[in-house]
Formats: sequence, structure tokens, C-alpha cells
Amino acid sequence: MLRKLEAVVARFEEVERELSSPEIFSDVERYARLSKERAETEEIVEKYRAYCKRCKEAEAAFAEAEKESGEMRAMLLEEGYACKEGADSLERELKLLLLPKDKNDERGCVLEIRAGAGGEEAALFGAVLYRMYMSYCEKHRFSFETVDLSETELGGVKEAVVNVGGRGAYKRLKYESGVHRVQRVPETESQGRIHTSTATVAVLPEAEEVEVDIDEKDIRVDLFRSSGAGGQKVNKTETAIRITHFPTGIVVTCQDERSQLKNKEKAFRVLKARLYDHYRSQADNKEAQNRRSLVGTGDRSERIRTYNFPQSRITDHRIGFSLFDMDGFLAGELDEMIDALARADREAMLAAGSGED
Repeated sequence: MLRKLEAVVARFEEVERELSSPEIFSDVERYARLSKERAETEEIVEKYRAYCKRCKEAEAAFAEAEKESGEMRAMLLEEGYACKEGADSLERELKLLLLPKDKNDERGCVLEIRAGAGGEEAALFGAVLYRMYMSYCEKHRFSFETVDLSETELGGVKEAVVNVGGRGAYKRLKYESGVHRVQRVPETESQGRIHTSTATVAVLPEAEEVEVDIDEKDIRVDLFRSSGAGGQKVNKTETAIRITHFPTGIVVTCQDERSQLKNKEKAFRVLKARLYDHYRSQADNKEAQNRRSLVGTGDRSERIRTYNFPQSRITDHRIGFSLFDMDGFLAGELDEMIDALARADREAMLAAGSGED
């Protein structure tokens, strides 16, 4: 690890020298690339330098303690152990920082919500999740662009497909993939019984333009009239788009916009994300699960998280972590949960790496 860190520091110093040269400003692309590289390694370099300083301070304190006795020796030993403890803590942080990064973390993503088991109540819960993620994206200044929204007469969401834009959107939302279970008394329940329903969520990284090549002969684009819950929501013209990709069987529908062109653009973004995920999964199943494993079947027994309304408790079963603020959570206050999942993920990667060594 130390050799790797020394190499990172050497490269960091080289980049800083290049950025300080006057001629760098004449090459905008190179300046941007080097600035990004510097920003990505700055935290590692700062922590490594702090780690080296603590190690030297601990070594000096223990060396001085050997020359002293009594109260002075005790003070120096205490100082040495405190510095060593600080160095150990920094070493752990450095190991976490050196873990391989998910290359998709800085991208936007496609968020898909579908009602699972539970009929109308499942759709109403789907609507709750849809609004929750919309609020979360607003708080983080991620764009929230609905591609397809299939609603019920009571305001439930049978299916929603959303393009979430903004740097790091996938990094924050990727842990939301899976089956979400709700336990509550539905408004339509006259006897006050608690019902259990589910909704599935899938989060796919947005594909770069160069990564997915779509051959026109492999797709069919159909136009149709947008459908809704009725009344004013129904579009009378054929602006909705359905794209079918024959080799994979993937079908994408977009009917959110009144413009046929905008619907087509949105639908192609979703198709590219699904194709990227599909081929990425085929290439390496160890590192990336496919969509089917992400969303499961929607059965009540399959779940990553439970929303227990009577107890105002949200529990993530993957890490055994619970929060007791249902109103805040559904208003988009997801960061504490997401941070806990990210920490657990890094800890698991660290443990797996230690096991290999």
C-alpha cells in the first residue's frame, strides 16, 4: 500500500508542476484533464502526508521515552500511543480511498419504479416512492425528467421511468435498486388492518454516447396516442413513442411530453441505459447484476427495505439499519440511509480485499 501511495504522491506533485507552468493555459483541454486528476487524488495525498507525520511523531515520542523515566516517560508514551492511534485511523481511511472506484459513479442514471404485489395499494406506494425520489433529486439539484408515467384512477403509479441527470446521481441512487416493502393501513381499509405491499426500483447508469451503438435495423419506432387516467390527461394526438429493440427484446415507452421529438429523445436515452446495463451484465456478472436481479419478482418475501408506517420506521435489511422518521424520509431525507449503505459497501470491499491478501 505504501508503494502505491508514494506513486500517487509523485504523480500528484508532477501534475501540480504542470498546472503551475504558464503554457498550460493555452491548452484548455489538457488543463481541464490535469485539474480533474489533481482533484481526484488531492484527498489521498493530504491523508497520506498526515499519516506520515503521525508515524514520525509517534516514533519520536517513543524514542524520547526510552531516554526518560517517571512522569516524563509516562507523558511521552501517552503522546506516542495517541499519535500511533491517529496513524492507524488514517491508514484505514487511506485503504478505503484506495479501493477501486465504480466507473459509473459520476454519471446520471435511469430510475425505474414499478408496482409489485398488492394491487392498488402497491401502485399508491409506487406514487409515494416517485415523489420521494423527486424530492431527493430537488434537494441535491439533480434533474428529474419523467420519461414514462403510468398512473391509476386513484393517483397510484403502476410504472414510472425517469432520467436523473447530474454528476454523481448514480453514485447516490444505485443502492436503491431492489424490492421496497410497505406496511400500513390503506385509506380504503375500513377495519384498520395493516396491509403489506411492494414496489420494485431499478437504477441503471446512463450510457455514454460512444458506449452503445444502436443499429437502425435492430429497432422499430411506433407512434401512438398518450394514455392517462382519463379526462384532460389524455393526449389526442400521436406524440407518444414506443421503441422496440429486437436483439434484446427491450421495449421503451415515452409519453410524458407533448412533443414527439422530445419523447423520442427521452426514450432513446432510456434505451441506451438499458442496453448498456444489459451488455455490461453479460460481460461481467461478478461486478454488475442484470436488471432482473436488481428488481426481483416483486413478491412480498423479496425485499431490501421495509417502510413500517405504524412505527414510523424504515429498515434496510441488507445492513440491518433503521431510521425512525417516516415523514422526513418520504420528503427526500435519504442521505443518512444512503451514506450507511455506501459505508457498508466500502467496508465489505475492504474485508474482501484483506481476505485475498
